[in-house]
Amino acid sequence: MTSPAPSKHIPRDILRTPDRILAAIGMRLVSVMLFAIMNVVIKLAEQHGAALGEILFFRQLGASVLVGSIVLAGPGWRSVATQKIGAHISRAVLGLVAMAFTFTTIVTLPLAEATTLGFTMPIFATILGALILHEPTGWHRWIAVIAGFIGVLIVAQPGSGHFPLWGAVTGLLGALGTAGVSILLRQITRTESAMTVVFWFSTLSLLPLGLIYTFVARSHSADVWLLLAGVGLIGGIAQLAMTSALGWGPV
Repeated sequence: MTSPAPSKHIPRDILRTPDRILAAIGMRLVSVMLFAIMNVVIKLAEQHGAALGEILFFRQLGASVLVGSIVLAGPGWRSVATQKIGAHISRAVLGLVAMAFTFTTIVTLPLAEATTLGFTMPIFATILGALILHEPTGWHRWIAVIAGFIGVLIVAQPGSGHFPLWGAVTGLLGALGTAGVSILLRQITRTESAMTVVFWFSTLSLLPLGLIYTFVARSHSADVWLLLAGVGLIGGIAQLAMTSALGWGPV
């Protein structure tokens, strides 16, 4: 008598890819480094006459060209097809608002102060991840959140006039919006690749930013055009790294 054929049904737990924590941490560190470089380039572009609307437009144009070139040279347009266009629109709207607040903070405040306010983003993300995604958040993470918040308060010195009110408001709103984007990305990247997410974000953003650009466009020297191109290229690579990290590990 022959033994019965093994079942072709594989438990879902076996098929489920575990979070690649170390890879996620590595990609997140890469994205943080690249975003820091991008912020310096944004500051330089603004100091040399570029308008905020121009910087935002070229940030997304550069990312769109970068991702589009990779897709054309590799897997083709079918690789960025999606059935979750509503989720991508939500991500684009929230991401664009958060980016506008963040870039406003960068051009309004000194980079050190803008970066300090940016440190609140992981705090917001941890809280939102626990409340919305129900991700496990042990006592060690809550201690880190509290310590981080205290650190921001010490550096910011609220009430001392150390931070201009407008810059502080835009910085906190940008951090909160970016944390919200992290939550959306964590959900979207369960079924969508990082390339798909960045493609749709940059492409959907170009329509409103293109309209704004027509009103704020200026003539610049070659150096400023290079800075604007650098914002787009560096920002696009950083966006791919951050999106990959959020797809591989918890917020």
